[in-house]
Amino acid sequence: MPGPNLLYGDFNEVVRVEERKGANALTASAEDFRDWIRDMELADLELNDRKFTWFRGQSCSHIDRVFVSLEWLEQFLEIRLKGRTRGLYDNCPLIVEDSRIRGGPRPFRSLDSWFTHDGFLRMLKVEWRGLGEVQFTEKLKALTIPLSRWYKEKFGDIDLKVQQLEDEIRKLDDLASDGVYDGTMEARRRALVNFCKRWYVRKEIYWK
Repeated sequence: MPGPNLLYGDFNEVVRVEERKGANALTASAEDFRDWIRDMELADLELNDRKFTWFRGQSCSHIDRVFVSLEWLEQFLEIRLKGRTRGLYDNCPLIVEDSRIRGGPRPFRSLDSWFTHDGFLRMLKVEWRGLGEVQFTEKLKALTIPLSRWYKEKFGDIDLKVQQLEDEIRKLDDLASDGVYDGTMEARRRALVNFCKRWYVRKEIYWK
């Protein structure tokens, strides 16, 4: 593979014994995996903020990895690997960041997950029309302020939203377990589950 290369994903194998909970020796397939990494001359980016990336029941392993070639490291000297909360999934998402401070103007960006919110397009149309007859690029620049405000007020941290909804559902389930439950609480639980499903979809779109 000539040139800078980055490989990432769930490789379903560890490279060190301590990367699989309860293991006391590497399997033959793990040894083969280590040989493959060495033969391909890849650098295994270190993940410092968590020990495991995959969970199922009491099983835990570090099987999600990011490999880069030496050419990649020469171009991106200050990259770092971070893990995010796994939420509903077995695997933790991994993020490769370039910690260098870059100059120049910030690009205009939007997220596909914003379009799943009922009020997003309505807000966008109102703000766009309110900017009047100005250059397209100036409109985009001006939109960053209302977009930032809308994001903080209406969208915010997806993981936090999901966690809050799951906590509320769990409280109702605990009440039901204690025999304290009625039709009103059942209706509230259904509403919370529907809201939570919407945020699950937004989170999936966000990561895609």
